[in-house]
Amino acid sequence: MNLLQWVVNAYTLVFAALLLGGGTACDRFGAKRVYLIGLAVFACGSMACALSGTMAQLIVSRALQGIGAAGIVPSSLALIPAVISERRQQTRIIGSWGGAGGAAAALGPVLGGALVSGSGWRAAFWINIPLIAIGIFLGQRVLALSRAEKTARSNLLGLLLSVVGLALVAYVIINMHSSELSPAAQAILVVAAVSIVALFLFVETKARMPMLPIKLLSASRFAVACAVGLILNFSFFGQLFALSLYFQNYLGFEAWKAGLALAPQACSAIVAAPLGGRYSARIGEVRVIVMGLVAGAIGFAGLAFFQPSTPYILIALSTFLGGFGTAFAMPAATSMAVHAAPADYAGSASGVVNCLRQIGSLLGVALLGSLVAGDEFLHGFHSVGLGASVAFAAAIGLCAVVALLKH
Repeated sequence: MNLLQWVVNAYTLVFAALLLGGGTACDRFGAKRVYLIGLAVFACGSMACALSGTMAQLIVSRALQGIGAAGIVPSSLALIPAVISERRQQTRIIGSWGGAGGAAAALGPVLGGALVSGSGWRAAFWINIPLIAIGIFLGQRVLALSRAEKTARSNLLGLLLSVVGLALVAYVIINMHSSELSPAAQAILVVAAVSIVALFLFVETKARMPMLPIKLLSASRFAVACAVGLILNFSFFGQLFALSLYFQNYLGFEAWKAGLALAPQACSAIVAAPLGGRYSARIGEVRVIVMGLVAGAIGFAGLAFFQPSTPYILIALSTFLGGFGTAFAMPAATSMAVHAAPADYAGSASGVVNCLRQIGSLLGVALLGSLVAGDEFLHGFHSVGLGASVAFAAAIGLCAVVALLKH
């Protein structure tokens, strides 16, 4: 893996490895504290990135950003039930939370590209500092200090095993198709990752204050919501990776033109996520999840019919529908997971949800992305669309199980 790849993967590895620990920290020390500390650490990492003089310094600074993000993401979600007591309003706010993420995904590459083109790559990191300063100021003044378990004994062994296990899982997925690792080395890493994760789960069953309460995973609604979140990210980011290659490598679009071609799908989240939160509060999470999965499955299945001569309006409609369905279902799945968890485990639940979503994203890029790695790109691309659609169909089946158990 070259140094440029490590600039990206250092952040991804650390972020994935610490998400579960970040969620647990919310329950132990309070979501507000973790949120504000996460923002401060991310700001320090951004400043260090902007000031980096070597690739090694930049890689370490990106890892520091990953530490901050692992505190920000679960705490921002855990703060919602801590600050807002009414369930319907919680669900709507979770939709806005997802919409903000969708807006960032849609506008981030465009604004980042403009900053890099106009002011250099360091500007993409400097811009974070004033935004985070505003976030810390508002968070300190507006957010209430949530209750925390200050007397609980730290589960250091569980924390260590979770960090090492999740880092290994992320590393194995990232390097799944790497030529730098021999098949034997990959097999050893897979066995090590599975063994450490299994040991972590065993330790958690014996711990007085577990990081990952097993009763949380045994709750059917929580488990299904987490599985749906993983599948949503698996399908979406897997097809997004292939779709980017379709525009740039297969159709020969320049980077800016490919970005514009992807805009309908990226921008769909801005509209769909708030709607998903609103309708979840009205008609229930499971129905909204199924509606989103059906729309997404149809949109992703449309990729299987793309040809070089396909009019762009049809491409835009299909990709928009796939992105809309994903973003429409995601707030409902997140809300179902949060509400299925006991209040004392809101942070842990948030950590699990976001951790599995991150793993789903990595798996989607690795597995679905491998389908377009061969010589027959278009055939592989069609398989990506069908694979993403079938995964959504499987998630619909999981929702049917929840509905049957409820009745």
